[in-house]
Order: sequence, then structure tokens, then C-alpha cells
Amino acid sequence: MLIPVHDHNPVRRTPVVTYALIVLNVVIFLVSPLSGFGGNGYSSPEARVCAENRYYYEYGAVPRELVGGGPIVAPPAVVSTDRGPVHCRVKPDKDKIPALSVLFAMFMHGGWMHLIGNMLYLYVFGNNVEDRMGHGHFALFYLAAGYLATYGFALLNPGSVQPLVGASGAIAAVLGAYLYLYPKARVTSLVPLLLFLPLRFPAWAVLGFYFVLQWLYFQGLGVSGDANVAYSAHLVGFAAGFVYAWALYRGRPVPYPDGSRAREPLQRVEPHVHTLPPAPVIPPPATLPPRTPPSAPPP
Repeated sequence: MLIPVHDHNPVRRTPVVTYALIVLNVVIFLVSPLSGFGGNGYSSPEARVCAENRYYYEYGAVPRELVGGGPIVAPPAVVSTDRGPVHCRVKPDKDKIPALSVLFAMFMHGGWMHLIGNMLYLYVFGNNVEDRMGHGHFALFYLAAGYLATYGFALLNPGSVQPLVGASGAIAAVLGAYLYLYPKARVTSLVPLLLFLPLRFPAWAVLGFYFVLQWLYFQGLGVSGDANVAYSAHLVGFAAGFVYAWALYRGRPVPYPDGSRAREPLQRVEPHVHTLPPAPVIPPPATLPPRTPPSAPPP
């Protein structure tokens, strides 16, 4: 596994949309029941777990709701306590709009590690994609990719009642676009198997490894795959981002492909040389013939 922490790929303008998305995701997580900061407001740990369950179903994207078009009755969550299992029931929200829940879900996360991992990938790779697309274009691309990844997961799992939360689908699309735009950019990554030794790899190796890993987990071949992770949403988002960048930018020069110089051919600038006019030719002074002494008279 590789953990990217920095790419050597300068940008031409401040990635304000990328920074705004990171701040918005962090703030929403901090005020949610999942951050742990509101723990004193619950009468018991069981009450907190029930509050988290209600939060998921009220704002998360549920595949059966997206495919069926209406809210469902959420299955009760079972919490083990000293007094035995406690069932947390969630009443169906008749005012819930499933299509709008996709937008809400893109800014929700299931825990601190989920949030940190997503924001790290967005921070490392989002700035260059935004720099290439422009601020408004990148914002629309991010949101559209999140919708596409979520609905793609719902179509592949139409009967699922497990809420889908997280920005992973949209961020995977950013990774796919980055792979097409900057495949040779150098990315500093931590290698856990080598005691988190920082090494530089080309972007095609880091992001290609990410895609292959998601595919293996999706197929059930990963050694550490989590059944609660929507790997298919990651794959749909990644493929959508790559194809979109290919369709939009194929044949067009991409600035800073290797993190140090522009791909556009440089034009040679001839310097302006200021020369002085030639000095006038001054003729040499006129010379008189040598004087000859007069000859002496004959004796």
C-alpha cells in the first residue's frame, strides 16, 4: 500500500475550491455525532450509537431509495450492552429527497480515518486538476462525479439499505483525471511495509496501484478489504474522471506534466542589441614633401 503525501507538480493559481471542499468536509464532520466531540450530550453510549444510526439514514444516500425514488423504513441497529442488545429504530423521513441526499452524503464521513484519508488524497491531487480545469469547472466536475459514482453504486446494489456516505467517489474521479493529465508527475508516498519510508514514484504507478487495489477489493480478492466500503463507487468515479479528462484534453498540451516544466514548446526570444553607428573615417593629415637643402653654387 502507498500513502501519497505530496506531489512535485507546481500550480499556477491558488486551488481555492480544493481548500474550500476540505474545510467544508472537516467542519461538517466536527458537528456530526460521529466526531465524538458531542459525546457529553448523550445519556449513554447506546444513545450515541442510535444517534449516529439516525444521522446515517436521515442524510446518507441509501441505494434502495435512489433506485426506488422514495424513503424506506430503516432496519433497526442492534447495540450490544451490559443489559443485552438494544434496538435503535429510525422512523422513515417522508420529507427526505433521495437525490438531494447524494449531495449531503458527499460531505459526510464514517469516522476520523475515513475523513483524513479522503482529505489527504484531495489535498495532494485536487489542486492540479483544479488548476487545469479552472475553479468553477472543477467544482461542477467534483459534484457531478460524486453523483455519478453514487448512482453507479446504487445501480449495482439496488436492494441495499446500507447508507452510503463519504467523498470517496468524487475524489476517485479527481484521481482518474490526474492520472490522465499528469501521469509522469513525481509523487512522494509513504510505504508502510518499509516503516513508512518516503519514496518518490510516478503518478501512474501510485494511482494505477490505487485502482488495481480497489478492483481487487471489489472482487473480494483483497486481503484487507472492508465489506462496508463502497469499492464499486470508487471504481466508477475513477473511470469517469479518467474518461472525462481524456475526452476533454486529448491532443491538448498539459502544463507541468513532470512537475518542473511546461509541455508547450518554448519560443526563442531574440535579444535586442543596441549598436552604435560606425565612427566616421577621419583622413590622415596632409603631409608636405620633404624639403631638400639648396644646392651650393659652383666655385
